[in-house]
Amino acid sequence: MLLGVRGSTPAPGEDFTRYGGHTSCVAVFHDGSDVPALVLDAGTGLRDLTKVLAGAPYRGSILVSHLHWDHVQGLPFFVAGDRPDAEVDFYVPAQNARTGRDLLAAAMAPPNFPITPEGLQGKWTFTALEAGYHQVAGFRVRATEVKHKGGRTFGYRVSDDTGSIAYLPDHITSTGVSNEVKDLIHDVDVLLHDAQFVEKERALSDAYGHSTVDDAIALARECGARRLVAFHHGPARTDDALDALVVNHADEPWVSFARQGDVVVVGRPA
Repeated sequence: MLLGVRGSTPAPGEDFTRYGGHTSCVAVFHDGSDVPALVLDAGTGLRDLTKVLAGAPYRGSILVSHLHWDHVQGLPFFVAGDRPDAEVDFYVPAQNARTGRDLLAAAMAPPNFPITPEGLQGKWTFTALEAGYHQVAGFRVRATEVKHKGGRTFGYRVSDDTGSIAYLPDHITSTGVSNEVKDLIHDVDVLLHDAQFVEKERALSDAYGHSTVDDAIALARECGARRLVAFHHGPARTDDALDALVVNHADEPWVSFARQGDVVVVGRPA
């Protein structure tokens, strides 16, 4: 379930209602379950997971791709995770020999924020995750470093016996893509990939360490992704502008543009 699909900042207002204005957050469910076991990123979209849980606490894991504000800003406002009966395992890319708690506290502590990570109610663990293969929330997770500016950034591949997704919300491809990243994406059922800019914004895309829509499509095609969900829309990209992109790519039915609230079914026909 796509809970937040924007990049950089939230995008409120009437021009952003159809695709949504929350920043990056994706809830991942095991087949047959109506409760997510895993969340990818903790942008402002994480707030909406409380409504999805309908009064229940969150008991699961959160994998953060990197620590930029738009990917963690929802965390201290996540009501279902900030209550005495919540149980949350939080993972962030390891860097600078710091603990997961200390990496998060660089942004979430006074004077930048009223509380530290310990201020979250419930049972929380904070882990600095290394690249490689892991078992998280009952899923097979592969974490691979991707190119992006300003701190270590991971792309994730999440799979089980039903299918696989790859999640790379912030990733510059124009400077080259490593074989490890291509292998991460290879033959994946669904790829959610950075598509914050369009070609006429190439200079900005490269300067900020992001990809264009065309970059994402080219990479998905090269790596054999079965479906691409263009993700991390620019905060100024209006609903009408995104509708125009949908029309422009209508002859590529395997390409779609992320909408807040959409449920993406992962798996292959029997």
